[in-house]
Amino acid sequence: MLDASILAYFADDTTRTYQLVQWLPVLELLAEQHPVGVVARDEAAAEVLRSRTLLPVEVAASFPELTELYAAADPKVVLYCNNSMLNFQSLLHGRALHVHVNHGESDKQSMASNNAKAYDRVFVAGEAAVQRHRSGLLEFDTGRLVRTGRPQLDLRRDPLLAPTDRRTVLYAPTWEGDAEYNDYTSVDTIGPDVVRAVLAVPDVRLVYKPHPKVATSLTPAVRDGHRAILALVDEAARRDPEAGHTAIVAGDILALMPDCDAMVTDVSSVGLDWLYLRTERPVFITDRHHDAERLRQEVPVSRCADVLDDVDVASLTELLAARLDHDEHHLARVAMRHHYFDDLQVGDSTVRFLDAVAELVALRDSLLGEPVEDAAITA
Repeated sequence: MLDASILAYFADDTTRTYQLVQWLPVLELLAEQHPVGVVARDEAAAEVLRSRTLLPVEVAASFPELTELYAAADPKVVLYCNNSMLNFQSLLHGRALHVHVNHGESDKQSMASNNAKAYDRVFVAGEAAVQRHRSGLLEFDTGRLVRTGRPQLDLRRDPLLAPTDRRTVLYAPTWEGDAEYNDYTSVDTIGPDVVRAVLAVPDVRLVYKPHPKVATSLTPAVRDGHRAILALVDEAARRDPEAGHTAIVAGDILALMPDCDAMVTDVSSVGLDWLYLRTERPVFITDRHHDAERLRQEVPVSRCADVLDDVDVASLTELLAARLDHDEHHLARVAMRHHYFDDLQVGDSTVRFLDAVAELVALRDSLLGEPVEDAAITA
């Protein structure tokens, strides 16, 4: 039997395990205060998760198995890192408080959806996320939103890149999303041109780190763009082995950022992670929809970045070199970091997260008239 008062629920297959994997070290810290377990609905996904954590991982493939598990464990709080359709089977359990924690902070349209109304609480990073829900949803109770920052960004990670005297530019595109409205990738549009432009900057090391789902994409244009980029990186590495040009398809992108001097990315959580961790370094945001005003309104981070739509390789090379020498947007990024993450410094998000979960554990016990653990109760 799974003996845990807090459960992290994950209903998807192995292609999406990255969404929960990034939470596992944070959940291990939480387990020092409350018993934590993981519930998966897919055995292969469970195996991936078991390989990444010592937290207990149980599989409940069918709905009867899930209800039996919940009846035995009697969880107090259930955490969700995505909006899988199978989340609704878990949400039927009425003796727990259900909390959506997401798997990143970004300006993608999917970040503020009516799915949020299904949960008792929605943990968000800061003011930008609050405004996103307030403006994007009708009849949504913003009192459900709890600002916890981004605890994953507090974690220390072993570096993945070898030291170099060169300036390192990271190209980190996202995947194509589940539908056109949520498609922000540059891999199939300007990706190869971005890579050529970076490689043409003097004294630069290029690191290509795509979203995990880019490498397994079934969309022909994305697959072809990815392969073209890999070929360009391989050729550049062959021509100049000392440069250190590399593609890192698997691995934690947050472990790359401390050793990079600039980043080109799409509308995704990666750009905001960079804003939090590398505020002092330039970032470039792509715009596949060629709508500068829409991007400015819906993606505030674009206001403190250089925006790329169609790429002229020569001009992008020149712009990259100029920003590496003189970053004109630094002060704007400092202000924008506050918009997304309040005044949180490294370490603060974890404290907020742990406190918020503890308060919900106590609240749940209070609502059911059970003995309350030593934590503040907030409605």
